[in-house]
Amino acid sequence: MSDIVLLLGPIVFNDFEVPGGIVFGGAQRLAIHRLPGGARVIDALGRDDRALSFSGTFSGADATLRARALDELRSAGLPLPLTWDVFFYTVVIDSFQADYRAGNWIPYKVSCTVIRDEASAVIQAAASLATTALADVGSAVVPASAAGIDLTGAQSTLATAGATTRGSADYSAAGAAIGSAQTTIGTSLADAGAALSSAGLVGAMSADAGVTGLNAAAQAARQIGQLTQASGYIGRAAVNLANAST
Repeated sequence: MSDIVLLLGPIVFNDFEVPGGIVFGGAQRLAIHRLPGGARVIDALGRDDRALSFSGTFSGADATLRARALDELRSAGLPLPLTWDVFFYTVVIDSFQADYRAGNWIPYKVSCTVIRDEASAVIQAAASLATTALADVGSAVVPASAAGIDLTGAQSTLATAGATTRGSADYSAAGAAIGSAQTTIGTSLADAGAALSSAGLVGAMSADAGVTGLNAAAQAARQIGQLTQASGYIGRAAVNLANAST
């Protein structure tokens, strides 16, 4: 981890202070109901993150001061940010041990209890938006299909694993598919509006012509309604896709 920036509260770890590794993860709390015959019913009660522990060595002229600063943070018991790479937790230092060897060489061990996985919260929010975007496209498929537009291709494109990863080919394809759907729906709306205007309800020369014009107007109006509904869903999907990108 020598090339990774590690931050705990105001302490930025450098050189020998940076640990060789940090084990993360934890357990899922389960309530297991054992039924007659060996069957089980399991209720998942939520995540239970393990303590984040790591060790290193404070070195250099300010080693003692930096070790004391970390011990003061332990004494304060305040929530602190712990970040490295793509990980971001809010933690409380539950244990700090320092082995004073010399003023410029103090090995240490620290353990942090996780209050909240902040990165996970961001990822979950993005995943929720991605799910909403996909659901919106799915909702648009039915009215669009009734109006003669096939959106199943856009739906499949948005469902790919990398569709919400900004900069990826899948993300570009998803954005292009949504944009194409918006353009197609917009063009069809314009055509339906023109068809409604030219339905010939005014000035019909005969009853048959009037009926024909009325039918054409009703069909165009129905298509406009279907397209407007699909357009609303696709527009919201475009916004959510942009906000869900990671």
